Amino acid sequence: MNIKVLLIIPAYNEEESILKTYESIQSFNKKSDLKLDAIVINDCSSDSTTEILDTNSVPHVDLVHNLGIGGAVQTGYKYAVENDYDIAIQFDGDGQHDVKYVPELIYPIQNGTCDFCIGSRFVDHTSGGFKSSASRRTGINLISSLIKRTTGYKIYDTTSGFRAAGRSIIKKFASEYPSEYPEPVTNEELLMEGYVIKEVAVRMKERQGGVSSIHSWKNVYYMINVILSILVINMRGSKKNDN
Repeated sequence: MNIKVLLIIPAYNEEESILKTYESIQSFNKKSDLKLDAIVINDCSSDSTTEILDTNSVPHVDLVHNLGIGGAVQTGYKYAVENDYDIAIQFDGDGQHDVKYVPELIYPIQNGTCDFCIGSRFVDHTSGGFKSSASRRTGINLISSLIKRTTGYKIYDTTSGFRAAGRSIIKKFASEYPSEYPEPVTNEELLMEGYVIKEVAVRMKERQGGVSSIHSWKNVYYMINVILSILVINMRGSKKNDN
């Protein structure tokens, strides 16, 4: 079956890793029957990311203003809608995600068992790979417990940015996507709206360059705001159901 798959790669100051990331996708395409398209959303980078993309003819969209991770990813979903993709995958430009897991990530969507599939570091504790810092894992577990309590569904890797969406969710995210805390917030939203989410085990690597958008000093602030956002979404969804 022919299927159109797009990798959405948000990039802000990823000069150290963006070319290697794109080349890994090209290498995958040479070895696999599954051919992947990729689009880099260059979020107004101030380093040499733009020059690297231009010089190496990497497909990309240059944003005029810095929109942050939410705005950059939503731009990718808009591109996916406009170009009629069946599945869109969020794929980090920092080298953390491994393209070899894409077939496993899209398979549950292809066979109709879910609407949205998350590449998870934690559903298989024997999978190894980079698991993030201890403090970050504590936060992930807390968010996971909260989503379980509010939706009845357990998501283990609540902040994973390696995520595949089918057509209905591509359209949804193209029209509305949170600017902050997009992974845990959209997980809660999708579950509240009745979409089926599945996790598959993946191995991730440490960031190959650049700086994470979540710095250690922001962790407490991040957690408080994620928790409040999830509770607001849950209350809003509950009111809709009551009506």
